[in-house]
Amino acid sequence: MRKSITTAAVILMTVLGTPIQASTAGTSTIVIVHGAWSSAKDFKDVETALKKDGNEVISVNLPGHGADQTPVSSLTLQGYVDVVKKAIGTRKNITLVGHSFGGMVISATAEQIPGQIKKLIYLCAFLPANGESLFSISAADKETHIGQYIQPDEKAGVVGIAKNGILDFFAADAPKKIADGLVANFKPEPLGPLATPVTLTDANFGKLDKVYIFTEFDHAIGLTLQKSMAKNANITRTYSLPTSHTPFFSEPTVVASILGQEAK
Repeated sequence: MRKSITTAAVILMTVLGTPIQASTAGTSTIVIVHGAWSSAKDFKDVETALKKDGNEVISVNLPGHGADQTPVSSLTLQGYVDVVKKAIGTRKNITLVGHSFGGMVISATAEQIPGQIKKLIYLCAFLPANGESLFSISAADKETHIGQYIQPDEKAGVVGIAKNGILDFFAADAPKKIADGLVANFKPEPLGPLATPVTLTDANFGKLDKVYIFTEFDHAIGLTLQKSMAKNANITRTYSLPTSHTPFFSEPTVVASILGQEAK
């Protein structure tokens, strides 16, 4: 069942029409994995809102992102997965959230520790099938603006986005202060993990409950591709936000409400 959410008030209703209660009685552990050209800091407002409701929230910062200075040459998709697994530790019943490229990371993580995962939530994220990489999936995207702005540097092993396209690509609806900071602190993305295919099985990844949150005005992952990925994964529980690729900037309270409700 699909929900289209246009204001924070609308999210006060669940898919079944039952009001969301602001209660700590059913608190959960929510692990968030950011996407490419991003870092854990981008989810600080979502994390704050979730913690106010008593949830345990772990925002994982992938190596080589944000302030982390891990050399590009040592960055791998499995390395990212290992960091997420370390953050989860021995916890169980995890609601694992991935944004954008983070969808590849949470899929690979869930395949390796399915017994610890309760639910996977894809926030305008890549949702792969077995053997797919981010590059192989995105090749089918006819709506993305990536072609206008992409700046690959194969010698350095990274890929950037032209400065004049950062906001159009990612965050056209972000508040000005956040938008200015995003442009000023933009960092190229390691190429290797983006090209790495994932190994997924029906017995592990396939059996887990999944939710998809669509972003209707997304210039990074087109809405058509988002819907196609969700359909191919047989996801029936979806939400739809009228935002760009970064709803955690423009609508952090709404995103937190969805995550908190789905984690119960």
